[in-house]
Amino acid sequence: MKVVLFCGGLGMRLRDYSEQVPKPMVPIGYRPILWHLMKYYAHYGHKDFILCLGYRADVIKKYFLDYEEHLTNDFVLSEGGKKVELLGSDIHDWQLTFVDTGATTTIGGRLLAVRKYLNGEDTFLANYTDNLSDANLDEMTAAFGRSGAVAGFLCVRPNFSFHVVTTDGDDLVRSIDSVERTQLWSNGGYFIFRNEIFDYLRNGEELVAEPFQRLIAERRLYAHKFRGFWACMDTFKEKQLFDDLYSAGRPPWAVWGQD
Repeated sequence: MKVVLFCGGLGMRLRDYSEQVPKPMVPIGYRPILWHLMKYYAHYGHKDFILCLGYRADVIKKYFLDYEEHLTNDFVLSEGGKKVELLGSDIHDWQLTFVDTGATTTIGGRLLAVRKYLNGEDTFLANYTDNLSDANLDEMTAAFGRSGAVAGFLCVRPNFSFHVVTTDGDDLVRSIDSVERTQLWSNGGYFIFRNEIFDYLRNGEELVAEPFQRLIAERRLYAHKFRGFWACMDTFKEKQLFDDLYSAGRPPWAVWGQD
């Protein structure tokens, strides 16, 4: 299946990076979070990517045009440094389509902008590009196929540190508890769509707002509940979590290295 990647984010809360690079290019180790996500999809056999570009599209284009394979692959250096023989490769069999979808376009608008590149695709995948997970993608796509839904997404337990409060009629607190201990679920940003999604999407709409509400009304929106590793890079603190997991070795999202 083709994979649509929404790469237009500014990453305003990632203060040390937002003015330099688009959010998908914030690094984890040697590579940007976008690369880690693409490696995840490639591990499951999905290597045809459509990149919906926006803020600092030039940075993403230049990164892949000047891609340095030796940074994450073993190689042999000989002839005084003149010859480099790679012993592995990351992206030799990937296909990347770069589409400038505007700096301020909504996610729904970005999806509409790449519709022509999805002609003939009965089903395709999509992602926000600011989160990583070790969810089994094969299991998710199989369950989606059985559901009969038009759209689906990975549904995860919130991992942020807010508290949920309930009150009575006099605004006196009845309970207060951490989000993690409630029964709340959130959108994990890993999407799967049938091409019919475009029948539910209008110009200028946000993906999760109006189109998903139409699907809910028809009972054609699927949530794949997942309790394993999932984390989003939305703040500097969350970026530090990714860095710590990467530095510790064998980060949980790196499913391509766990066989």
